[in-house]
Amino acid sequence: MGPQIKMLAGPLSACTRPTCLPGSLPTFSLARCFSTTSPALDWLTPKFAEKSKSPKGRPHVATGGSTRGTTVVWGDFGLRMKDHDRRMPSSALKIAEETIKRRLRGMNYKLYKRVSANIGVYTKGNEQRMGKGKGKFDYWTVRLPVSRVVFELKGDLHEKVAREAFRLAGHKLPGLWEFVKKDDPPVVGITKLGNGVTLESLKRARRDPPLGTNDLDNPPQSTSSSPSSSQ
Repeated sequence: MGPQIKMLAGPLSACTRPTCLPGSLPTFSLARCFSTTSPALDWLTPKFAEKSKSPKGRPHVATGGSTRGTTVVWGDFGLRMKDHDRRMPSSALKIAEETIKRRLRGMNYKLYKRVSANIGVYTKGNEQRMGKGKGKFDYWTVRLPVSRVVFELKGDLHEKVAREAFRLAGHKLPGLWEFVKKDDPPVVGITKLGNGVTLESLKRARRDPPLGTNDLDNPPQSTSSSPSSSQ
């Protein structure tokens, strides 16, 4: 038994080598029947899981006059939130996306998503005692501030077709939504800039000086025009 093992473990003989076979053997590419990479993720699921459970929190409110995310950047038409901020589940965003694609089926367009559902929501069962953590993961959500553009469309589309697609998508989402174009002015909070309304005018004081300050050497000046000052 020992010599047989040594003979098999040694170098191949001339009759067992592939070169002695008639013709050349076909080369097969080594391909696995499974993949070690993670499946492709969409915009409704973050790429990496949360390291710690997110608190409920509130959407960010731009109090310094920021207009970021309130205008159409890449597309020609957009869908913008109108009423107030809220926490939007990823299921609602997915239904709105499918509604837009169903309406624009067969047309040449490109849909841009301006938000990402990256906040986890954790719930606990009924009749549970207080404490003991936040519970198990339930679904992904996104914190949408007011006047945020969620979807954008670009392509060979008529304005009426894009408006109809966004109207159907707005009915699937909670809250009030409005249709915006590429050149529409930005929004600060719920106030649209333009037609004489500027960011500097919004930052000015809206109240008259306090009583008793008119006798001072340097009284504070009021920016609001009153009938007495105009006369």
